Amino acid sequence: MFGFEVTGKLKGRGRTGIIHTPHGDIKTPVFMPVGTNATVKSLSPEDLQDVGARIILANNYHLFLRPGSEVVQHMGGIHKFMNWPKPILTDSGGFQVWSLGMKYTEEGAFFKSHQSGLKYFWTPEDAIKSQVQIGADIIMAFDVCTPDKVSFQDTKNALDITHKWLVRCKNTMNHEPTNQSLFGIIQGGSHKELRIESAKFVVDQDLPGIAVGGETIGYNMDGTEEVMSWIEKLLPQNKPRYAMGLGLRPSDLIRAVECGFDMFDCVAPTRIARNGNLFNPEYPSERIDISKSEYKTNSNPIWQDCDCYTCKNYTLAYIHHLFKTKELLYYRLASIHNLRVMIKTLDDWVAKQSSAN
Repeated sequence: MFGFEVTGKLKGRGRTGIIHTPHGDIKTPVFMPVGTNATVKSLSPEDLQDVGARIILANNYHLFLRPGSEVVQHMGGIHKFMNWPKPILTDSGGFQVWSLGMKYTEEGAFFKSHQSGLKYFWTPEDAIKSQVQIGADIIMAFDVCTPDKVSFQDTKNALDITHKWLVRCKNTMNHEPTNQSLFGIIQGGSHKELRIESAKFVVDQDLPGIAVGGETIGYNMDGTEEVMSWIEKLLPQNKPRYAMGLGLRPSDLIRAVECGFDMFDCVAPTRIARNGNLFNPEYPSERIDISKSEYKTNSNPIWQDCDCYTCKNYTLAYIHHLFKTKELLYYRLASIHNLRVMIKTLDDWVAKQSSAN
C-alpha cells in the first residue's frame, strides 16, 4: 500500500523521505524519467535501472490513444506490458489535452487526437478510469492547465473547474477496486491568491500526495521558486510534494528540493540529448553542444566525473561522430548520459547534505 515518511532534513526546506508503493519503495528526493508511451525513448528498462531510475512516468493521454488503456490492462497492466518492475506514475493527460487547444466545460474537455484527428470528450471520470486500466502506482487528477499570462478571472474560472474535477476524480477513485494512489494538482497560474486558494483546496481533499502544475513550473525557475514560496508552508509534512515538469537542468532539482519539494519529472534531459545537448555541470550552461567540430578529435568522456555507461566506454569524438552521422546508437548513449547526470547530481547533493548533518 501507499505511504510516505520523512527521514531527514536537507538545506533550506528540503527533506529526505521514502514513498511506499505496491511496486517498491522510492527514496526521495527523486527525479523521474519520462516514458510517455510506456518507454523512455531509445532506452530499455535495463538501461533505466542502470542510470539509477527509481520510478518512471507514462502518459494517460498517449496510452489511451495508442495502444488503448484497455489493451494495457489486457496485457496485465503497464508494469508487465513494458517489463518495468519498479513504481510508475501516470500523468492524467490534462497538460497534453491543454497543449492541443482543448475546449472545456464543467462537465469535461473536448480535444482532437494528434494522431488520427478524431475528436474526443473526456470527463474526469474517464481520465481516472483510463489510468486505473493502465495500472500505474500513482495517478494524477484531471486538471485544467492555464498559461501564465492569463487574466486573473480566466485563471480563476479554470481553477474552479479544476477543483470540481478533483472532487469527481476522488469520488471515482473511491469506487474503483484498486490500490493505486491519486495525487491532486495545485493550479492558479502566476496569481498568488489563486495558488494559495488551490493549495488549501487540494490539501483539504486529504489525498496521498500533492502536486504543483502549470506553465511556469520548471520552465522559469525564478517563477517556480516564487510559486513554491507561496504554498510550501500550507502543505502537510506527511505527504510527498511533486513539482510537475521540473528538470530542465541538473541544478534546477537542487533549487526545488531546497524549496521543500520531493518529486520531479521532465522530458528535457532526453529530448535535448537527442538534439545534441549533453549535460556537463562544469559549464555555466550545464551542457555542451556535441555537434561542434571541437569535439571531433576529443578523447575525453562527456563529463569526467560521470559514472554512466556512455562516459565509461566512449569518447566525445565517437559520440560526435554518431551524432553527425545520425546513427541510432547516438540516441541511446546520449539519453543514458543525460538521465544519469540528472539522477547522480541530485543523489550526490543529497548524500553530501546528509553526511554534513
